[in-house]
Amino acid sequence: MSATGISANRLELLQIADAVAREKSIEKEIVIEAIEEAIQKAARSRYGAEHDIRVHIDTKTGETTITRTVTVIDDDAVRTDPESGEPIEVNEYAERRLSEALATDKDAVVGTTYTEVLPPFEFGRVQTQMARQVVTGKVREAERERQFEEFKDRVGEIVNGVAKRVEYGNVVVDLGRGEGIMRRDQSIPREAFQVGDRVRAYIYDVRRETKGPQIMLSRAHGGFMAKLFAQEVPEVYDGVIEIRAVARDPGSRAKMAVVSNDSSIDPVGACVGMRGSRVQAVVAELQGEKIDIIQWNSDEATFLVNALAPAEVTKVVMDEEDERVEVVVPDEQLSLAIGRRGQNVRLASQLTGWQIDIMTESQESERRQREFSERTTLFQEALDVDEVIAQLLVTEGFATVEDVAYVEPDEIAAIEGFDEDTAEEIQARARDFLDKEAAEYDAKRRALGVEDGLLEVEGVTLPISVALGEGDVKTVEDLAGLVPDDLRGYYENKAGERVREPGILDSFTLSPEDAEALIMRARVAAGWIEADPEIEGADEAAEEPIDEMRAVFGDAPPRHAG
Repeated sequence: MSATGISANRLELLQIADAVAREKSIEKEIVIEAIEEAIQKAARSRYGAEHDIRVHIDTKTGETTITRTVTVIDDDAVRTDPESGEPIEVNEYAERRLSEALATDKDAVVGTTYTEVLPPFEFGRVQTQMARQVVTGKVREAERERQFEEFKDRVGEIVNGVAKRVEYGNVVVDLGRGEGIMRRDQSIPREAFQVGDRVRAYIYDVRRETKGPQIMLSRAHGGFMAKLFAQEVPEVYDGVIEIRAVARDPGSRAKMAVVSNDSSIDPVGACVGMRGSRVQAVVAELQGEKIDIIQWNSDEATFLVNALAPAEVTKVVMDEEDERVEVVVPDEQLSLAIGRRGQNVRLASQLTGWQIDIMTESQESERRQREFSERTTLFQEALDVDEVIAQLLVTEGFATVEDVAYVEPDEIAAIEGFDEDTAEEIQARARDFLDKEAAEYDAKRRALGVEDGLLEVEGVTLPISVALGEGDVKTVEDLAGLVPDDLRGYYENKAGERVREPGILDSFTLSPEDAEALIMRARVAAGWIEADPEIEGADEAAEEPIDEMRAVFGDAPPRHAG
């Protein structure tokens, strides 16, 4: 081959590397390295895989150098196969013992290399195919890495692209320097994209996977709506107004909570805009989705009231332990508070993070009257008092016999018409009733065959031990072998219907955490596992001193009057 021909080939090689690098938006050096590896693989195929063949391409001249290298190793060097563990013999084509090297080169040391330049060769069909695969694989790998590095820090941004493919409702979007996927459940219902359509979407995740980076797009994500408002409302973009929470029913309705860091700026008015111009721009992008913009408030009760707008709320009762809230609304506002198919209350629940139970004023009144009557009857029977005294106790907030028995005597004596002697007598009757009830529970427990050791497990009271015995849980080992669903109940599908299977301790309304803690303590007591000292320490710090009621009923704390 002439010198001119060689120069042309060298120049062509660099041009190809440069063109591929520009097309794939990767570094030219990466393409050169891929070509070097391809030539190296082809050379090993020609000269033998046992040779240590190395290839170098000059990035300025395009000249390719193929060399065979022999490395000096220590005479006592012993290597083993990592899989079989058997010793590996010296590769005489790529390695030489130090003693052999010193025979011809007195300056040889371990690590010295001897290089021999190999003549260029023509690629055969097999070598060409092999080289193409190597270069293609390397370039694809570099392209994927570049895409991941470019998009991994763009999570939370809105991007524009073109629909490239539509498969079963999933849209593959060409983003210019990468491809994103918008799954069917992340698109707005009834919104159909065709190939070539412009797509505006929100990057909510970027994942590194074997088949390449997955850029996950969404138009249904709450962050998409928040970013749209940031583009339309300068105060949001500048951070003067913060979007604290977003709840969406994509394509139908949404709620957004906003707060202003500047007391002179109305956050709701700023997001709505003059004659609704700003919010309408967002609504148009979201295919007519109705947006309720509400004022965020640090007081959770106030925030809940705001979240249920446009319905009016007359009363809020919060249960922070279970993160549930009971909301009372006027009778005529019930349908508005619930919304079509429960949409309003569902979005308000998502926005605030509280489970919301709605009832009307008449329903609450009926419930309160029923509870008042039930508690009055309970005190009449348990304390052997007349209706007036029982009603006075209920009115003062006493809900159970335990409340009466173990409250400070002064609290009962302070009730109008009561004195210290009356308080002492009522508390004595309450304790007698509890003692009798405890004896009855203990007799039931023994009759059911529940062992005494089960009562030693923290959290197992006499009533709970009876319920466990009725559920055929009679030993510590029986309790240790359960799972929380056995205690709390669970749902399963039967004949296409969702049916609830009751739990052994259904009537005690245990939380998932309480049920799990009870079982774990039983496993510790049974010797199956060791106690976690951190959990034990936390429990001890939180425990109140054991009082008389716990001596009767176990470790369940008394319910306080309120």
